[in-house]
Amino acid sequence: MSKESSRHGDTTANTYIDPGADTKEGYAISKKSRTLAREMVGNNTVEDRVKQRCSVAVGDFSMADLMRFNKNPVKAALDALRNRAPIITDIRMVQVGIQKKGHQSEVLCALDYGSGIAREREITRSSAGFLALQEKLPGSIVVIGNAPSALLSLCGMIRNGVRPAVIIGAPVGFVNAAESKEILRTIDIPSISTEGTRGGTPVAVASINECIAIFIEGSSDAGSGHRL
Repeated sequence: MSKESSRHGDTTANTYIDPGADTKEGYAISKKSRTLAREMVGNNTVEDRVKQRCSVAVGDFSMADLMRFNKNPVKAALDALRNRAPIITDIRMVQVGIQKKGHQSEVLCALDYGSGIAREREITRSSAGFLALQEKLPGSIVVIGNAPSALLSLCGMIRNGVRPAVIIGAPVGFVNAAESKEILRTIDIPSISTEGTRGGTPVAVASINECIAIFIEGSSDAGSGHRL
């Protein structure tokens, strides 16, 4: 458990909003999965909420033990959502998976930007996209689920003064994935990350979507969506 775990009132109770459950069957599945996750992971803090959702997303409760929370990232994400900060993703799959209801943050994908930078510097498109989006990064929510190169580029930009509000860094793989997340955890920015080579789009999307669910619970939109 993170030393900076934080309680968030009723958001860890047994009743909360699931904005993604739009049908009776979807609601029933979500309710059953979350009930089991609460029992297996714990349900005392907002970090537990994120761990629950990530474990369900990958079908493996051991994922909860790999989650790392630095500098109260859930609160940082909630504040950024309240400020309508942009959410910037590394790949399309992450962008598509993020819940669009219940908040007013624009969801951008780095792949839509920086193609010229990628050709000129011969770097990955996701890295180039973050470089091209430098002016949008301050105060933003960054969600990286696939590209270690993008996370490494972002960490370099932060060392040069760029300040996102919070970073969800969960790139997966055997080349620079673990190393990029280790670097992220040394940086003075709130972050959610995973230990080692595991992670990926499901973890990154689940992390931000749980933050969005918590945000909706505390907003005037809490009447929309199913309660579990």
